[in-house]
Amino acid sequence: MSQDDFFESGFKRMASAGLRENNARAVLMAVALTPGAPGAQLARITGLGPQSVSRILVELEEAGLVLRGEVVRGQRGKPATPIHIDPNGAYCIGCEIGWRHLNVVLLDLGGAVLGEHRRDYPYPDSATIFEEIASITRLLTQLIAVDRRSNMLGMGVAVPSGIARNVQLVGAPSQVADIWKTIDVAARVATATGLEVFPYNDGNAGCWAELIAHPAPRPQNFAYLFVGTFVGAGIVAEGQLWQGPTGNSANLGSMLVTDEHGEQQFVHLIASFTALERRLKEAGMVLPSGDPTLWDWTSLEPVAGQWLEASAKALAKVIANSASASELNVAIVDGAMPRAIVAQLVERVRFYIRELPTLTNDTPDIETGRLGSRAAAYGAAMKPIYSRLFSRNFNDVMRGL
Repeated sequence: MSQDDFFESGFKRMASAGLRENNARAVLMAVALTPGAPGAQLARITGLGPQSVSRILVELEEAGLVLRGEVVRGQRGKPATPIHIDPNGAYCIGCEIGWRHLNVVLLDLGGAVLGEHRRDYPYPDSATIFEEIASITRLLTQLIAVDRRSNMLGMGVAVPSGIARNVQLVGAPSQVADIWKTIDVAARVATATGLEVFPYNDGNAGCWAELIAHPAPRPQNFAYLFVGTFVGAGIVAEGQLWQGPTGNSANLGSMLVTDEHGEQQFVHLIASFTALERRLKEAGMVLPSGDPTLWDWTSLEPVAGQWLEASAKALAKVIANSASASELNVAIVDGAMPRAIVAQLVERVRFYIRELPTLTNDTPDIETGRLGSRAAAYGAAMKPIYSRLFSRNFNDVMRGL
């Protein structure tokens, strides 16, 4: 397994080095991943000449993207000036329109969360949610200094791919569902906020956030599974976030597996709060409302424990099947539960995946997600920042020229 970090290609010199934008992004990525490195070190990391790096750093500083620290003296060689990312160089808002919650965050270029708003609801109301997003956006924008507000890149919006088709599954009235079927979410958010909008599937946004949060070396191939109202998912394959032609690929929750009764069932209907709600109803109990991290999970026993076991079995099968198709070496499992419950789920997934037969592939390592319910909104904010300023993908570079 390669030990190269996912983002290392972002600070290697490309063959098309004649494009100044490519080299500027390479230097900026190197600064982001090695904060405080002086110009000479950045030249070694990127493979660019010292004079080229010096010129690029001047340009990046003039653009407000990097800061020079105090000169370090007293060491061998010339005095060195540490270079850092200027967190005020860019901002982006991330918005997750979830099945049962809205989460909006404001991030700076360094990835720090400057402000956040979360609201839980029974279902996403198409009649009111866009004005709420606009109102939150206005409040969050006020957290940015007036002379820096022009550095706002826009808003990334993470939405479940089936929200228009399946919103009735979470109790939305038929008229609300009918309205969702007519809505272009990105266009509505853009109109409401006045910002450029970047649409993402919620699972892909969460997967991207986990990639960023993962310590180096970041895996080149991994699956991400998030247990919530349904199962959010994403895949990084061969160093690329696999979004597919419509941006909704890697919908692992729609994979069919055998349930505890020997029947074929979608993972969405086994390893989700929707499945837990059904189990509780059959036991004469009620799924709590509000933020799942604040539920009294002990009061849901023994049903919650039975659901957790069934969820772990289903997720283990999904991971094993996905690994056979994509050569995954890591799977990241997370959920909208208290961290202790997530830890139990991850441990049971590890147990059940070891119980499954293997043929030609090794069993992927199972890791616990680092961001919980914040992942989708965070990823929706960070992806535009990466695409606009760091990515050396041809299409991303050409948009920035």
